[in-house]
Amino acid sequence: MKRILPFAFAFLAACSSGGPVPQLDATQSRQEARQFFGAQTSASVGDPESIGFYSNGCLAGGQQLAETGPTWQAMRLSRNRNWGHPELLDYIQSLSANVAANTSWEGLYVGDMSQPRGGPMLTGHASHQSGTDVDIWMLPARDLSLTREERENLSSISVRSRGGAWINDNWTAEHAEVLRLAASDPRVERIFVTTGVKVWLCRNVEGDRSWLSHIRPASGHHYHFHVRLNCPSGDRNCQNQASTGSDDGCAEAEERAARILAPTQPGPPNPTPPPPQPPRGMRVALGDVPQQCLSLISSGLN
Repeated sequence: MKRILPFAFAFLAACSSGGPVPQLDATQSRQEARQFFGAQTSASVGDPESIGFYSNGCLAGGQQLAETGPTWQAMRLSRNRNWGHPELLDYIQSLSANVAANTSWEGLYVGDMSQPRGGPMLTGHASHQSGTDVDIWMLPARDLSLTREERENLSSISVRSRGGAWINDNWTAEHAEVLRLAASDPRVERIFVTTGVKVWLCRNVEGDRSWLSHIRPASGHHYHFHVRLNCPSGDRNCQNQASTGSDDGCAEAEERAARILAPTQPGPPNPTPPPPQPPRGMRVALGDVPQQCLSLISSGLN
């Protein structure tokens, strides 16, 4: 973890003493919120609530997915990212049971969900902040008795080929069935997959294709698919992403695949490329998070 600036320690100390959330001056407001949310190791007390946007929000009263269930295992436990809104936990449990009942998979390997109190993460994600996102591994779950050590070291599989424009031999019809089951739940807003997966689905799915509108191509999603739920009912401080509507998204996917495959002209050399920056959602400033999230940090710290 990067060094938390002195103000961060003062802020957390004030929170843990039960005092009011301090007013932030201009300098303090610019501190990255991920330093604070990444330091939380337990959920806040109180009723569950998803707050804010998927890339600028937090999670009140989060619940932890059991490390192992009858049809799932949570992976990479050392990250402590198997937290979410109760709706997300119910979704994972229901989906994994459906997968086990309808495919040869024993269930699901569950990747990152959210931190105990949501918010921006120190590494890895711009989203997953409000307890409504989960990554599901593309690796078929064949063994649900993995040890903690095995879950740290086992890798998922990539289903990407041709730079992401198509799928490779790891892709199976059962992957498509898993995605159909995942996207058919009415709580789902979006499921992100590598472009080639979306193209394959568009070209091969027959019969009811209504669920395809929820499947959207996104870079990097070839070892896992990323499910995002709608805001839970009654969570008035939660902000939904714009709906995908009824458009199946197939034309967009074909265009993305064509761009991936198109030859590119080399640009002028850049002798001093800028240093890489974390995604914008990870760089949310403390002064820009929803006010309810500042109050959330102040509750239940010991």
